[in-house]
Amino acid sequence: MKFFFLRDDDIPEYVEDGVADIGIVGQNVLGEKGRKVETIEQLGFGKCRLSIAVPKSMDYENANSLQGKRIATSYPKLVQAYLTERNIVASIHEISGSVEIAPGIGLADVVADLVSSGGTLFMNGLKEVETILDSQAVLVANKQLDESRMVILEKLLFRIRAVKKAKKSKYVLLNAPNEQLETIISLLPGMRSPTVLPLAESGWSSIHCVLSEAEFWDKIEQLKAAGAEGILVVPIEKMIL
Repeated sequence: MKFFFLRDDDIPEYVEDGVADIGIVGQNVLGEKGRKVETIEQLGFGKCRLSIAVPKSMDYENANSLQGKRIATSYPKLVQAYLTERNIVASIHEISGSVEIAPGIGLADVVADLVSSGGTLFMNGLKEVETILDSQAVLVANKQLDESRMVILEKLLFRIRAVKKAKKSKYVLLNAPNEQLETIISLLPGMRSPTVLPLAESGWSSIHCVLSEAEFWDKIEQLKAAGAEGILVVPIEKMIL
């Protein structure tokens, strides 16, 4: 399997042509380039969105307010597809870098740009009004990989997914009075079921389990209310299911 360090814009082309077998690229670049590659896995980092932003002073109602406007963007194909789908006719001006300043210097009426926090738009007197695409980094592969390369790709995916799963989970150890074990165990999903071990002190047990990050604090509050003590939370490096 071949690996190269490339500019983000070049990755879809190199993977489609077979110069590289796989690549990591933003969905925004992948959508704009329109290359025929296989999206294998969403990687969960590099999250942003391609959005329409207009001057704060503009009286904006909905996407139809873009009719006849001049739109500055580095993603003309994605923007045009968005407009065509809504039967909106607008003039697209492709520029690279500092798209957000275009309305201020008279180059465009509105912009379509990548947004993360929205701070850059705010500082340039713009407000976000429409989302064209939610983007993150993805793993892509050539559609013609042979069997030997597919085996390597599956091994790589196995490792990636183990790390991704671990980042969304916490390993929790707690002490619980035995009379509350049934109640506390009912609150713990675990990977299969919680591990319960007797403590040296009579009448108490140690419970080991895995909680998802999304429900972590709610579960901890419920566990404390049910009588759990000495709760220890440990990050998980990798999780093999």
